[in-house]
Amino acid sequence: MPLVNASGVRNWTPDRLPDLSGKLFVITGGNSGIGLEAAKALAAHDADIVIAARNPDKGDRAVAEIKLCGSGKIALLQLDLADLASIRSAAAQAKERFGAITALVNNAGIMQTPKQKTSDGFEMQFGTNHLGHFLWTALMFDRIDPWHGRVVTVSSIAHKFGRIRFANLMLERGYDPTIAYTQSKLANLVFAIELNRRLEAADSKVASMACHPGYSNTALQSTGPGALLSSVYTLTNAVMAQSAKLGAIPTVLAAAGEEAQPGGYYGPTGLFDARGPVGDAWVERRALNEDVARRLWAVSEELVGQEFVV
Repeated sequence: MPLVNASGVRNWTPDRLPDLSGKLFVITGGNSGIGLEAAKALAAHDADIVIAARNPDKGDRAVAEIKLCGSGKIALLQLDLADLASIRSAAAQAKERFGAITALVNNAGIMQTPKQKTSDGFEMQFGTNHLGHFLWTALMFDRIDPWHGRVVTVSSIAHKFGRIRFANLMLERGYDPTIAYTQSKLANLVFAIELNRRLEAADSKVASMACHPGYSNTALQSTGPGALLSSVYTLTNAVMAQSAKLGAIPTVLAAAGEEAQPGGYYGPTGLFDARGPVGDAWVERRALNEDVARRLWAVSEELVGQEFVV
């Protein structure tokens, strides 16, 4: 497996962050888990944070917690990535309420859910994890700082087992929760790398980066999978998982680290990439297939009804 735009950074920690006063970070799913811990780490360096969350009560509690970390402005934006109308509404509200975005952090996700559909009829994991963020990024792209802005997409080590199944993209035939999840996380990484290609081709100063949290103990393992998988994760979390705070470090690096490079992919580098020091992460070669990336981009535009021109 190759490295992509390797930065050479090793054992990165958030204490390397510069002062982030006046810089705005918009984080989907920032009300819990990796997103919340990333928000707190950025806020500790006085960043302004917008938590984009589906549940307003959980979002309010997260905002109160993040406010204790620094002197930046903290705000909540209601966003449901499984509903295209909600995404469009949230984007319109964000453009009215907030200024230039330093980093748009595409963090929210669901994992190994039973067969479900989004409000618009998409397979739930692909629709939420990839298509929701694709539309969100397309709509918000013109608000990203054109000189120093970043788009950060959170993928997973599970991308290594994924395939983009164009002939059965919504898994109407033979649904399997793990296949759906690995496909969605591969799509996240394919999107991040393809976005960077397009940004470079357009001579844009905006950077697209990706990251993964390794194997971290978050609500993903308990709120998505069915009973059998959840019981397995209860055991493996206790034995193998690192904390959400450690799992958030790659996201913080990609969002604000001065060492991060456009097109980079960051994550834990020890124990099968599940935990350990944070640095350049390995990418499955399938994620680098440019024909697949172009096709996925075109299909995504068609499905969400939004052209995404860089």
